[in-house]
Amino acid sequence: MDAVTTHDCCASSRTATPDLVVIGAGSAGFSAAIRASELGANVALIGHGTIGGTCVNIGCVPSKTLIRAAEALHHAKSSSRFAGIAGAARINDWSALMAQKDQLVADLRGAKYQALLPEYETIRYVQGRARFTDAGIEAAGALFPADRVVIATGASAAVPAIPGMDEVPHLTSTTALALDRLPKSLLIIGGGVIGCELGQMFARFGVAVTIVCRTRLLPAGEPEISESLAGYMRDEGITIRDGAQYERIRRSEAGIELDVVIEDRAETIEAERVLNATGRTANTSDMGFEAAGIALDRNGAIATDEHLATRRPGTYAAGDVTGRDQYVYMAAYGAKLAAENALNGNARCYDSRAMPEVVFTDPQYASVGLTEAEARCNGHEVCTVRLDLAALPRALAARDTRGLIKLVAEAGSLRLLGAHILAPESADSIQTAVLAIKHDLTVTDLADTLFPYLTTVEGLKLASLGFQKDVAKLSCCAG
Repeated sequence: MDAVTTHDCCASSRTATPDLVVIGAGSAGFSAAIRASELGANVALIGHGTIGGTCVNIGCVPSKTLIRAAEALHHAKSSSRFAGIAGAARINDWSALMAQKDQLVADLRGAKYQALLPEYETIRYVQGRARFTDAGIEAAGALFPADRVVIATGASAAVPAIPGMDEVPHLTSTTALALDRLPKSLLIIGGGVIGCELGQMFARFGVAVTIVCRTRLLPAGEPEISESLAGYMRDEGITIRDGAQYERIRRSEAGIELDVVIEDRAETIEAERVLNATGRTANTSDMGFEAAGIALDRNGAIATDEHLATRRPGTYAAGDVTGRDQYVYMAAYGAKLAAENALNGNARCYDSRAMPEVVFTDPQYASVGLTEAEARCNGHEVCTVRLDLAALPRALAARDTRGLIKLVAEAGSLRLLGAHILAPESADSIQTAVLAIKHDLTVTDLADTLFPYLTTVEGLKLASLGFQKDVAKLSCCAG
């Protein structure tokens, strides 16, 4: 694809008038800027705050390395599931673990963001807060044209509307990953991805954790998986109070107290610290969007169409600021698409049909496509198969049968509509189902495919066979 832009060959590429202005210097912003540069465009990349955005600095990278550390503790203690083995592990130096996490963040921020800028002569990086004005986009005392723009300003932790919350010191997913000491007890408000991941992590670090949520854990996922995961987390000592109505939160001598109503009964939950994990809100305030004609949805995110175009001509948005598909790889994909559309016209449409989702609990929950409820709501006649991991040779050999696989297929054609895996290694196994959905394969296609024995991904084959056979009556590797 060739960009339609032209440049003065005698002008310095970093001082020339930009063909595209990218607002936000996280994963989405860098993706848009790099793609535009590859297309021959001069780019002004405007960043406010720490370069690299959420994922590398305060999200995916620090959380996943600490989750792995917590898993190491847990796996040592759970090694007794193998006869003749006893193991134990403990935190010897919390500050050393946090320093190691911080060094990883700094290394990746340097390698994947700061060190990249000199590699692209047509990208000019500007540090400052951007704002739309009648004359253009103002940032760092300079004025930039606003005829072709990609907005990728991300999102921040949301604060739930619970009476008293403004008066209580509370953690967010950012500050929880930077604690200088572990609290004795932690109340987590919210049972979504962040609540589940960090709740299990802190519990494995020795913190007494209570998760309270309005409905159930991972409410957007399959209910069978939510129920199973809740049971496994309770087995580890985590208290889960679901179906709660929040009444008021306040300080107490021990820390904080949250009044809730569960099944028409009033309860008070007490803990040393509280963590808000009720979602994220788009970073759209005080940027002149309304005056510029950039519409926001009811949640404050930028409204976009299938091309990621906003209502303002020439202006696009991608990543968490749009409120959709809040994963770093989707932010990068969307931003690349937005940059291409901004420069060359709306040739590409945003497509998340085969988007993998992973929750890094243990066991992990990975999914792609539609849940059973979503498929039926979309008008599909469906059939489903559930395979418990007790039927998977890999799980038996590992002495860990926690989890299940659920496949959702279109009745008649047996086209795979959704795959949902709760298993220790589901994050890697889900990609097979991603490709199946992307290429409109059927569960018969999966059943007829060769899978390596004693792997978690083999469960997709067994579950696919389950649409036509009783897998309990098959020998090892039988198809």
